[in-house]
Amino acid sequence: MPVFINFKNKKPMEETTRSRIIDAAEALFYGHGLRSVSVDAISERAGVTKRSVYYHFESKDELIAACLTARDAPTVERYRHWLGDDDRPLPDRIMAMFSALAEYASRPNWRGCGFTRAAVELAGQPGHPAVVMAADHKTRFEHWLAEELAHGGVSHPALAGRQVMILLEGAIAHMLIHRDVSYALAAGKAAVALVSAGLSEAPAPAETQMA
Repeated sequence: MPVFINFKNKKPMEETTRSRIIDAAEALFYGHGLRSVSVDAISERAGVTKRSVYYHFESKDELIAACLTARDAPTVERYRHWLGDDDRPLPDRIMAMFSALAEYASRPNWRGCGFTRAAVELAGQPGHPAVVMAADHKTRFEHWLAEELAHGGVSHPALAGRQVMILLEGAIAHMLIHRDVSYALAAGKAAVALVSAGLSEAPAPAETQMA
């Protein structure tokens, strides 16, 4: 009896398997680190064979980069949500973002920023695809911050965006070390002062001349 293969459904099934592998690998990498997690552990958690993992990803390094790529947009969107709409004063929105970060970091399973951790763990391999991906993500994130600050009327938004970025990274690092979310709140107050100073330096709108 002939066997008919439904090629129409083949690609969605492959995408589902690929996504399941990425989800499993991401959870393990975030919880235990990149080097200590084996492909065997990933395949077991994903419910697929090791061969299936290598069918979708040529190497573990490629899988690591795919996991970071999958988290790129959701991470920016999370911070965008924390910052909120521009119907409030910009300093209030900045403080809200840092306060939300503090609350997020209070979860027992929080392990810091996966992008930063990947770059640190693979610091000896600057050309590693995960390091490249982490750098690209941080650059895009910084540009997003600068755009938000520019839209809010901050002078020198590129510099201010970089400074806020440094405060965010520092807060995350210290919260990971000390398990104390007050670092995010302290960094938020510093970011508010920085942004407020930038707003005061912004040129005032030109006055309309009387005819």
